Amino acid sequence: MTGRLRPADAAELREIVRAALEDDEPLEIVSGATKRGLGRPPQGTPLDLARLEGLVSYEPEELILRARAATPMVAIESWLKQAGQNLAFEPPDLGPFYDLPAGRQTIGGVIATNLSGPRRIKAGAARDHFLGFSAVNGRGEDFKAGGHVVKNVTGYDLCKLLAGSYGTLAILTEVTLKALPAPEDVRTLALAGLSASDAVRAMGRAFASPFDTSAAAHVPANLAARLGGLAGQSWTFVRFEGPEQALRAATDEVARDLAAYGAAEILDAAASAAPWRAVRDIVPLFPADGSCVWRASVPPARAAEAVAAITARLGVEWYLDWAGGRIWLRVLDEGADGGAEIVRGAVGAFGGHAVLMRASDAVRLKTAPLNPGSAGALALSRRIKQSFDPKALFNRGRMYDGV
Repeated sequence: MTGRLRPADAAELREIVRAALEDDEPLEIVSGATKRGLGRPPQGTPLDLARLEGLVSYEPEELILRARAATPMVAIESWLKQAGQNLAFEPPDLGPFYDLPAGRQTIGGVIATNLSGPRRIKAGAARDHFLGFSAVNGRGEDFKAGGHVVKNVTGYDLCKLLAGSYGTLAILTEVTLKALPAPEDVRTLALAGLSASDAVRAMGRAFASPFDTSAAAHVPANLAARLGGLAGQSWTFVRFEGPEQALRAATDEVARDLAAYGAAEILDAAASAAPWRAVRDIVPLFPADGSCVWRASVPPARAAEAVAAITARLGVEWYLDWAGGRIWLRVLDEGADGGAEIVRGAVGAFGGHAVLMRASDAVRLKTAPLNPGSAGALALSRRIKQSFDPKALFNRGRMYDGV
């Protein structure tokens, strides 16, 4: 096979896969192409799913949406907005992060990489809202799972298996998602000038309150100007969502509870939108300028210690999301491994792990972007890959060597 393949429907897709199987020809699965910078560099003939797009069905009263996998996220978000609903896991738009236009990503790419934004700490990950799918496996066979329920009748949750598999197990053709009512109102507490350790404590205290806290983030002073309209000092944000009257009472009470950390500015829904969009889409680390960017996960209470351990040995820019549970790092003096030994060693000491989100192809080949964990875990991943895609046609080696 040569050139870019663009199937018009699932039947044509099956034929392409069967031909690739016969020729032992690997395929690179793409649609919006906004995730090509994730994982190891892609291999194989590009299989462009862009024509497999469009709404299949939407039942607002049932909170269920079904769409073809290459449907742009902007279309899905528009349909949901008209019904006063949203995807609670708040998927980021990483197109600009990878030097591409905003608005190109597709729902299939979001599910395949299990991407979630600031609300993940409350609402769960993309996989928790992924109810069902239709797909083609590496034998060129159709299969499906789920639907309007979270588990299959067998009890084996294929949705959770495919979400975050980076297109290495099957090619999604349709996905079914759970929507939720959009919050009636949004208010954000903004605390200025906190250190990382004080910010972590303040965010933890806010989440321990009885109110509907949906997100918390901390951006140091050197990055604050990239949030738009903020500069000169660090900012710690805590977001609340719900009915307007309840939010006013909640934010006022939490602001009083956090008074030891300084007076809080209260941002309304309009003023809240820009900083949370920036946190979601990694804007504080723009422009990446070819440098390596890491996404680390640690217990939220240990975030300041993890940052201190990294900055003691490596020049980085960083900010916190998920109340400290997610650390974003841009490495300024990375070396040949992109800072992997220091970053992974530091977060590993606190029970965390790190994913290389952006780097040159040379670094992505030298340094495993996704840490496979133990030898047993890697062996299991390879066995699962073998069962779905026996000749490793799909996104060969994208996650790990051989997967």
